[in-house]
Amino acid sequence: MSTASLTALPLLDLARLNAGPADKADFLAQLRQAARDIGFFYITNHGIDAALSQRVQQEARRFFALPDAQKQQVAMIHSPHFRGYNRAAAEITRGKPDWREQFDIGAERPALLLAESDPRWRRLQGPNLWPESQPSLKPVLLRWQSEMTRMALTLLRAFAEALALAHNAFDPLYGDKPNEHIKLIRYPGKLPSQSNQGVGAHKDSGFLSFLLQDEQKGLQVEVSPGRWIDAAPLPGTFVVNIGELLELATNGYLRATVHRVESPPAGQERLSIAFFLGAQLDATVPIYALPERLAREAHGPESDPLNPLLRDVGWNYLKGRLRSHPDVAERYYRDVLRQSAEIIA
Repeated sequence: MSTASLTALPLLDLARLNAGPADKADFLAQLRQAARDIGFFYITNHGIDAALSQRVQQEARRFFALPDAQKQQVAMIHSPHFRGYNRAAAEITRGKPDWREQFDIGAERPALLLAESDPRWRRLQGPNLWPESQPSLKPVLLRWQSEMTRMALTLLRAFAEALALAHNAFDPLYGDKPNEHIKLIRYPGKLPSQSNQGVGAHKDSGFLSFLLQDEQKGLQVEVSPGRWIDAAPLPGTFVVNIGELLELATNGYLRATVHRVESPPAGQERLSIAFFLGAQLDATVPIYALPERLAREAHGPESDPLNPLLRDVGWNYLKGRLRSHPDVAERYYRDVLRQSAEIIA
């Protein structure tokens, strides 16, 4: 698939995975090509109830409409697990603030008791923060998280088959505690004097990322060096992209692609709901042995020298969180900042 003339992301139909051998084979070929050449695609017929996704969007709008004082009650600074609310410009990408407010939710699990010898990434597991004034938010988001995890694992197993691996080849990496992560994101309109960085250019960590968009465009994908195209909203679809863990695990056969979000114009706003499927925090990412015909086409993972990839999942995830949220890092991870500066350098 040539990216030289590409003007839109490919659209893949997940229902073809179970529509018979010929349809499945064609779907897997399209999946492999889209993920290798672009790293981004739309997916339709994904099995996520449209009414449930609509409720998630409604709950997100209700949350962002809360008074600031109520949102601050669940501010991320109160969470050593990097969960909760951030005002616009609180998160940093490549050293610059992102003009978006957001609410982060992870897997709802109890916090772990840490021994002195335990790796500090174990502190990432824990409960979420939930606004008392909006009790309907928790059940809707946790149900959507569960449904998205189910669908994402189906797609991840399809990737394994597309790479001529056993369908369960990636199962040991996500295990029974995959690193599920939701972001509710609101991009306010920007003033002419402001930066247009809704979120700066970056790659996603983890295995797979899914984005539920509203009607306002803004997401852009770098399909070739310096060439960006819009991932315009398509009703009934998710935008899917490859995370760095899959790029790493396939020695660069699959592509984790740089993308960004431009702020909407003044007087408008953009709502997006992101779901990220990552590996279990205690996993170590191997390089999977691809068939020779595929292995020859692997380019090696393209690690950003300013944000190098680590095969230890927990440290890699913690490194990203510390860089993105320096206030939370300073409050809860001074020991890491002091003793392990090389991890986030």
